[in-house]
Amino acid sequence: MKSQKQTSTFNLLRSHMGKKGVLMPFSIVLSVLGNLIGMIPFVCVWLIIRLLFTQGASASGNEIIRYAWGAFGFSILFILLYFTSLMLSHLAAFRLERNLRYSAMQKAVHMPLGFFTKNSTGKMRKVIDDNAGIIHTFVAHQMPDLAGGITVSVTTLILMFVFDWRLGLACLIPLVIAFAQFYLMMGKNYAATMRQYMTSLEAMNAEAVEYVRGIPVVKVFQQTVYSFKRFYDSIMDYNKWVKEYSASMKKSMSVYTVAINGFAFLLVPLAIILIFIGGNWQQVSLNLIFYVLITPFFGQCIMKLMYVIDGYRQAGEAVKRIEAMTDEKQQLMTPQPPTPMPAIYDIRFNDVSFRYDGASKDALSHIEMAIPQGETVALVGASGSGKTTLARLIARFWDTGRGMISIGGVNVKQIHPEELMKHISFVFQNTELFKTSIRDNILYGNPDAAPADIDRAIELAQCREIIDKLPAGLDTKIGTEGIYLSGGEQQRITLARAFLKDAPILLLDEATAFADPENEQEIQQALRRLMHGKTVVMIAHRLTSVTDADTIVVMEQGRIIEKGTHSQLFQKEGLYRRMWNEYQQSVQWDIRKTTKYA
Repeated sequence: MKSQKQTSTFNLLRSHMGKKGVLMPFSIVLSVLGNLIGMIPFVCVWLIIRLLFTQGASASGNEIIRYAWGAFGFSILFILLYFTSLMLSHLAAFRLERNLRYSAMQKAVHMPLGFFTKNSTGKMRKVIDDNAGIIHTFVAHQMPDLAGGITVSVTTLILMFVFDWRLGLACLIPLVIAFAQFYLMMGKNYAATMRQYMTSLEAMNAEAVEYVRGIPVVKVFQQTVYSFKRFYDSIMDYNKWVKEYSASMKKSMSVYTVAINGFAFLLVPLAIILIFIGGNWQQVSLNLIFYVLITPFFGQCIMKLMYVIDGYRQAGEAVKRIEAMTDEKQQLMTPQPPTPMPAIYDIRFNDVSFRYDGASKDALSHIEMAIPQGETVALVGASGSGKTTLARLIARFWDTGRGMISIGGVNVKQIHPEELMKHISFVFQNTELFKTSIRDNILYGNPDAAPADIDRAIELAQCREIIDKLPAGLDTKIGTEGIYLSGGEQQRITLARAFLKDAPILLLDEATAFADPENEQEIQQALRRLMHGKTVVMIAHRLTSVTDADTIVVMEQGRIIEKGTHSQLFQKEGLYRRMWNEYQQSVQWDIRKTTKYA
């Protein structure tokens, strides 16, 4: 199982390298050659020491110079080979990183819209961007180091036993201790620990993005990071976890570091013992010098291997996290071949119930409702009553748990999501304009629209005056040179986008909620034009905006409790009548001057 997991990780990495993947074998070969050649300067230095040690002042100067030049030349060759190896691995890693991000975003595009309501931009950035960076580091640096480190370690061990098997055996003792500690650090709990670390880091990064977005509010109310509870809690959780993890690793890491760098502590006493029991002091001393020269290089290679193994596990976890976020199981399933979108746009809910993942109770329970084609249905109710959930299920933000939603008699699950989206327009409270030209923002409604269609959409959306006052008109880029639009102006541009799309089904979420009085009037006029002849589901917060709706649906705790026109519901002594009276009282509320008493 473990072997299959490793193979799948490497196969996935190789598949995302594209044509640049052919560079990795060359990078690995150059790394192996470079590391082997990197050992030669140590041998050259030892040969110089041996000449001086055995021949003293009579040692040949030419021979010493030849060895010195050899050490210098092979060092330069090692640097060149290693540099070339890293260049090749980086080229492959950059392509891999780019392809991973592109692939993840391509999959994200096909996720249901509900996926983006539960995954913040901060979390998505961390999962896709940062994890791709972790994988890049592993491929660019640690894969070449893996091959070179193994080659040098094996070669060095062989040399240690060739020069003096007794000193070589002594070198194995700290090596065994180091590997034992390494096994303890990287044991069966490491995967869970790394998963917890990355989860904690993702949570902190996600909250950091939300905190940055909320800085204006924080500054207005003179608050600090401590008042932004979720961000502060995520920082403290990460801090607590890192401290606990560091404390648990401190002992093992200390023993490992001492052992991997402590060869000399055993070699010197053993060499002295060998000399005293009758060994050739000159040969033993020369061998000891060789071991003193080569063991730091050997220890460095072992340390590299440790980081490579750690990097591999991190890369494997990063791959899993990217795949988990864009898991195809989360995508909406559609039978093949899908049913074509019907030409009739009435909407029907048949005993629909829905529960969010991880929730303990249903957000919607046994919804029965019919919306005839061309009519407007307004959803009213307190926050959390299920209005938004009901509207979003029509567009398959999620699929229903029980029951069926149909358009023109066809189950929406039978219709391809892209085809369904072509026939539904959204106008929500929180408008989203991209930092590109006004023209491009409007064209998102219909990329193939003709200039005349764009002009018509602009007129219908009441935003001609907005565009005329911009320096470059339709080609003005939002966010450049201090050019920004107010909330109401953005909403009107969004309406132009909806006019251009001209979809037969319209989902509205109180489009005038954040508009000033002037913009509200313009938006209301545009909305009346946009709603004409369409099947409309309106989520209402201002009850005055729903009085003309064909049907008003009153919701409470995920259920429909009242249904009818404004006049019908007003005559009842029900929830709608109570909400209407409370709303009228809030509208009439004003600030009055009070008398001060001494």
